[in-house]
Amino acid sequence: MNLTCNSTLEDMRIGSEEKIAGSLTFHQLALIIAGSSTVIAYVASFYLMWQHALNYTKPFEQRHIIRILFMVPVYATSAFLCIWYYWHAVYFQVISDCYEAFAIASFFALLCHYVAPDLHDQKEFFRNMRPVKPWVLPVNWFAKCCGGERGPWRTPQSGLTWFNIIWIGIYHYCFIRVAMTITAVVTQYFDRYCESSNSPVFAHIWVIVIECIAVTIAMYCVIQFYVQLREPLTEHKPFLKVLAIKLVIFLSFWQTIAISLGTSTLHIVNPNAVLAYPDLKVGIPSLMLCVEMALFGILHLWAFPYAPYKENAPTTFYPVPDPSMGVPPRENEHGPKKGGFMGLKAFGDALNLWDVIKAFGRGMRWLFVGVKSRHQDPSYQTKPEDMDTSYPMKPYGANRPGGKSTDHLPIASEFRRSAFGLPKAPGDPVHEESAGLITHAQPNPASPPRPQAGPYQDPRQPQFYDYPTAPGAYAPYDARGDIGAASSRYDYDPSEAQGNQTGSTAGWSEQPHGGARQGQRTSTQVHVGNALWGDRTPQGTAR
Repeated sequence: MNLTCNSTLEDMRIGSEEKIAGSLTFHQLALIIAGSSTVIAYVASFYLMWQHALNYTKPFEQRHIIRILFMVPVYATSAFLCIWYYWHAVYFQVISDCYEAFAIASFFALLCHYVAPDLHDQKEFFRNMRPVKPWVLPVNWFAKCCGGERGPWRTPQSGLTWFNIIWIGIYHYCFIRVAMTITAVVTQYFDRYCESSNSPVFAHIWVIVIECIAVTIAMYCVIQFYVQLREPLTEHKPFLKVLAIKLVIFLSFWQTIAISLGTSTLHIVNPNAVLAYPDLKVGIPSLMLCVEMALFGILHLWAFPYAPYKENAPTTFYPVPDPSMGVPPRENEHGPKKGGFMGLKAFGDALNLWDVIKAFGRGMRWLFVGVKSRHQDPSYQTKPEDMDTSYPMKPYGANRPGGKSTDHLPIASEFRRSAFGLPKAPGDPVHEESAGLITHAQPNPASPPRPQAGPYQDPRQPQFYDYPTAPGAYAPYDARGDIGAASSRYDYDPSEAQGNQTGSTAGWSEQPHGGARQGQRTSTQVHVGNALWGDRTPQGTAR
């Protein structure tokens, strides 16, 4: 196995190529075009960043916008230096690629702050978010062929779990990119990177594969997040923002891989008298990237405008997680300008990446700890819309995916017809809604139930109610049922239970301290009984 890198950019120099434009070779012409494009990218990007810094009225949103805008100068500078110092191109490329991860994370954080001002409110928003849309292609295909709603590719039931999955899928890319950048620099120093080779014995191909998987997952999560929230965030023009980010990532990463495969593996284009090997490997993709960054710098003027952050700008509103809740949206207020002198404080705030580190730590903590207890979150509890309130009611979960129904069982059908008064045949008349229930209703039993008579008790004699304390400890009531009577107690007479008095007070009567008054109720008992069971005073009886 050949462990030696056959050709490296460090050992190659450009100098004997034919001229293609007057006295300029391709390399010289590429430097002029790339330099001009870099200047345009600088002017457009720094102008927009400076305006955001001067109108720094929403720091939680604008610091992420400044980070995103700073991506254009970083890419343009890296690409220009790759053309100029092509023998050290690997070091400039990995630096720009490393910043790409932070730009994606900042874009995701920006969308989150469009939803709610802080992480606590964001979690509350996604906890109540309804509905959770299915995964976009190709994960929805995986779900259909790998277990459906019970498989590993299922759509989360909880909006908060969905949010945490998106969170991890994006912020993990920051760690992977930094790790691969360090790997590329170290292996290049020990001659084990070999950018010109795609052989598995060198680190280049493995770094590319790992980065390819990580960036694909991150961009997929960004697109899924956009699909879920594109309607609530319409006033922020999310499509133009996603397009600006996605094209930068696509063109900076995938076109470099395509050119590397075409020149090193497939040999579609080979060095010739006009194009040297460094021109093919580094010059062409870097030149394309410089021109593209100039265009994106101009596009960002519309994608991330500073006008909505002026103090007199129209007010925007945070979206509502579930429109059916009927809750009015909360206002996204402008604060005072906090950019400092000439916006320098705003730039310092944007360059502080401590929030990205904390976000990555939160994602890892949920992945290894919080995921085990996610079902305890209130978002997994039964929601009102999950209950079937139609008549007759069905068991909970009968209409949910995977729920079992008893509609096909004959005994269940017969029970519903008899219990709810349903017609036995399609042509039979339908009874009133509660007819079946009233028909099969049981008489109102006397309450409380009478205890069984003991061998030493005469069931025909009144018995004191068996409280833990003696009857004398009870609060005395007067004749009106109010506190303040000399003394009174309540006895239970079995003969009273069969009289006119029914319900939970049947058989009970007040006994004055001096003597018992059988069959007589106080005014309080009468009012409570009438309120609970209606007026049951016999006709012709004085009240």
